[in-house]
Amino acid sequence: MKVLANDGLSQPAIDKLTQAGFEVLTTRVAQEQLSNFIITNQIKALLVRSATQVDKKTIDAAPSLELIGRAGVGMDNIDVAYARQKGIQVVNTPAASSISVAELVFAHLLGAARFLHDANRNMPLEGDQRFKQLKKDYGKGLELKGKTLGIIGFGRIGKEVAKIAMGMGMQVLFHDKEVASDTLDLSFFDGQSVSFELEGSPLEELLGKSDFISLNVPATQNYVLGQTEMAQMKKGVGIVNCARGGVLDEVALVDALENGIVAFAGLDVFESEPQPEIRILMHPNISLSPHIGGATIEAQERIGLELAERLIDLLKTPTV
Repeated sequence: MKVLANDGLSQPAIDKLTQAGFEVLTTRVAQEQLSNFIITNQIKALLVRSATQVDKKTIDAAPSLELIGRAGVGMDNIDVAYARQKGIQVVNTPAASSISVAELVFAHLLGAARFLHDANRNMPLEGDQRFKQLKKDYGKGLELKGKTLGIIGFGRIGKEVAKIAMGMGMQVLFHDKEVASDTLDLSFFDGQSVSFELEGSPLEELLGKSDFISLNVPATQNYVLGQTEMAQMKKGVGIVNCARGGVLDEVALVDALENGIVAFAGLDVFESEPQPEIRILMHPNISLSPHIGGATIEAQERIGLELAERLIDLLKTPTV
């Protein structure tokens, strides 16, 4: 039984599938050639990340497909409803990359709070000539300890963000329409753990009290943070979006940055991805990364193994 991992797959996952009797192909097939490749090679399972689009046209042209697997959380690059309507199983790996995304949230928070994103642009260019001036420019950073972090979306990633925040001594507020309260267990290197009871907050309260805000929601039809919401924020707030492009109104964000409501933003995802707006890319108060939330070595191994296990379970181990 053939499996096409079109956007790559970790070696441990490939080994696991191979040992179970699957033939794993890791050829990167161009989008326009994908359907023909699936038909020609009688591919039973197609594994993708975010690069490959599995739309209705692709599904209709690939009758041999029995399973589509998304190595990651979001499945907005797959027409899930149509695939299932055609009898194709669709699975993802919602838990495997949570820690990686949460850590990137804090990479942006910590870096932007100390102006590292801008210092790293200017030090190579001017550090030898304007060292004292740059020291003065970047000498008014913020500490995160004791500050309030507002988390919008309290799923697996939102909870991991909260754990890191509490470990750093931050107060945590969260808003999630589906979660009224939750208990978080913080585990430490020596086996000790501490439990925290958290109650959700109305969005308006979170916006008004948070020193920093992290968006950790799935893709939405409308903005979660737009002009109205930004007008309710505490002046000087920092915003991080490592969730999905389109949940944050980037035009409203730039306006809020210009008028001082928002001090800085950290963006890993963009409305016009994969071609972010130049105004966003060039803004000195925006910390940037190219959609790498789940792209760590550890996460990719967990994602691959979780996907391999689900594939084996759903398609059954073939006779070798």
